Amino acid sequence: MRAIDIEIEIEIEIEIATYRTFHSEGLVDPIACACVRACARVRVCVRVCARTRTRGRARFRIRFRRSRPWPDRPDDRRVCCSARRLSCVAMRCASARRLWLVACRDRRRRRRRRRRGFAESVGGEKSRREARGERREARGAHRRRSSSVSSPMGVLKTLWSHPGDVIPLVKVKRMADKAKRLPKEKNLAYCYDVLNKVSRSFAIVIQQLDEELRDAVCVFYLVLRALDTIEDDMAIPIDEKLPQLLEFYQYIYDPAYSTNCGEKHYKDLMANYPKVTAVFLKLKKPYREVIADITRRMGAGMAKFIEKEVMTMEDFDEYCHYVAGLVGIGLSNLWGVSKMESKAFIGEEKLSNAMGLFLQKTNIIRDYLEDIQELPAPRMFWPRSVWSKYAKELDDLQHEENREAAVQCMNELITNALHHSLDCMKYMARIKEASIFRFCAIPQVMAIATLAECYGNENVFRGVVKIRRGLSARIMLKCNNMLEFATGFKYFANQLVHKVQPNKDPNGEETLRAIEALEEVCDKIIAEESEKMHVARVNDDSLPMSTRMLLWFLFGGYFTYAWRLEEVRESLGVNRHAGDPRVDAFQRWFATICFIIISLLVIVGKKR
Repeated sequence: MRAIDIEIEIEIEIEIATYRTFHSEGLVDPIACACVRACARVRVCVRVCARTRTRGRARFRIRFRRSRPWPDRPDDRRVCCSARRLSCVAMRCASARRLWLVACRDRRRRRRRRRRGFAESVGGEKSRREARGERREARGAHRRRSSSVSSPMGVLKTLWSHPGDVIPLVKVKRMADKAKRLPKEKNLAYCYDVLNKVSRSFAIVIQQLDEELRDAVCVFYLVLRALDTIEDDMAIPIDEKLPQLLEFYQYIYDPAYSTNCGEKHYKDLMANYPKVTAVFLKLKKPYREVIADITRRMGAGMAKFIEKEVMTMEDFDEYCHYVAGLVGIGLSNLWGVSKMESKAFIGEEKLSNAMGLFLQKTNIIRDYLEDIQELPAPRMFWPRSVWSKYAKELDDLQHEENREAAVQCMNELITNALHHSLDCMKYMARIKEASIFRFCAIPQVMAIATLAECYGNENVFRGVVKIRRGLSARIMLKCNNMLEFATGFKYFANQLVHKVQPNKDPNGEETLRAIEALEEVCDKIIAEESEKMHVARVNDDSLPMSTRMLLWFLFGGYFTYAWRLEEVRESLGVNRHAGDPRVDAFQRWFATICFIIISLLVIVGKKR
């Protein structure tokens, strides 16, 4: 017997950001080693024989050398099959994404061990296996709850509990179908298509606007979403990310700009970004200037916080200003330059900023678990000055033994977010255009509904808490005027009141004061709007539709009687030849004049 050597060269191509991560961590050769571990039944000698770089991607070849004894006269077919099988195993096991996640997970574990011992992380009461099983059970319970809600039986159970949600859900479904109807222009159609993919709820809400303003807001959202994708991509090195954030407002004018970052639909957005640029360049100049200015300010703010931790509540407000407050300011500027609202909205920053902060703080509170478990590194937005009062590390709040402290910490942040609600009410009271009002009101009412759902809710630390779909559908249909807006805010504020426990929550008294101030403003607005509607109803000189239709049918019957149509007289037992002809002629003309007047009254609906 003799040994036969088989050498195979395969070429593996991965994203350049992933390659740099491997290279900086010394993990290039371990890629090949993982292939060896996956093919443990055979002995394979592996070494990286070449590396090359191209634009956006890294390519390197790995040479596999297999040595094993074969018979003196080996079957060539068996040799080829063995080589082919080895190549397939290598290609399958060299999945860059999988290895990258595993490496980052191990790195996080090592960092946690260095920071503190495992006994301290679990309170010194449970073993490592018990704690791991507890976390797995919590995740499984959350998955079961999510699947039970999304399953057909879960949907039927929800509709049985809330039968009033059926009609709103059907109406919102029609709105969603309308949002999926794409324009004929190719680039604009892509913008609305990717908008439906990255944010279905926003795609529905944006339908409230008129066509010109809708296109500008759609592009504005996609531009900022692209900027946010760059900021969220943890695979981009900081020394490369900072220049991109600072200069992105210039890239939006470049028809050829595109990049490779993000995941799923966001990756598609960044790869096809020239289509967004094409639509952006067709917008009116005032719209382009507003979008570019907000993009520049937001990129600078993101660059500022890329390595800066959110320490104090002032830092928290500043970060939310950069990522959401500026969005509110930009939208206010778009309302003003479109001339659909007063020019006073241009440059209005205090109230516009509060609108953005209220939404962003709600999202940060709700998405705690998703952010803290982000790979390759957690995203920590809760201010240290708050969570340090309840835990040694922010990620400690996700453990069951810290649940009470975690809920108290979350309640304190919810109380802080509620302080912005008063400015939101002032902003909404200034909007006159109905379409813009609905566009702004729907997210705000959904935000306070989410806060009411999250307050005192331990499930925030087990998964993402959301309001039920039927409730969100009702909100979308019940934000048509200031009366409905204030009524919605008061309803959810009342839900918060019933959840507050001042005896157990150290921030309970402050929360009640914030809710009381909000309810006072809501009551005032409801009283004023109700009085306006009552006065308008009294001064309205239009007849009810039922009265108009009743008069129309009565005089229509008299008209047919006078003109002897459809044998009406015979059906009533009246001889058609009886009566004075002059009286009959007068009746015909009188019935004709009355029928014309009543028909006009039905159409116009005015008493005088």
